[in-house]
Order: sequence, then structure tokens, then C-alpha cells
Amino acid sequence: MAAKGSNEVKDSVRELVRIYRPANPRKFVKDYVKKYRIPGGYEDALTRLVEFEMAKLEGSVS
Repeated sequence: MAAKGSNEVKDSVRELVRIYRPANPRKFVKDYVKKYRIPGGYEDALTRLVEFEMAKLEGSVS
């Protein structure tokens, strides 16, 4: 991800994952990228981030 502003995007995605707990990480990222006009090419990195955050949330809930 880009150096400038990437922490803001990652922090935003992490917070939204905690709030919405998406069932489909790829669709969640696709909608996020579309809504906030994130440059193309970041979908895979953001999807991995969402999957990682979901795994952390599921681990802490159990």
C-alpha cells in the first residue's frame, strides 16, 4: 500500500470490520474501494487485512 495515508485507510478498514463484521471479506473490500474511491490494485491487500482482522475477532470471541 502507499506510504502516505495508508495507515488511515488501514485503520478505517479495521474499524469498519469491528463494527460491521462482514460475512464476505472480498465483497466488503470491493464496496469499500468503490465507495471511498481507493485507487485500484489495493483490493488484495485490503482483503487480506479484513480476513486477518476477522480472524482476530473470531479468536477473541471464543
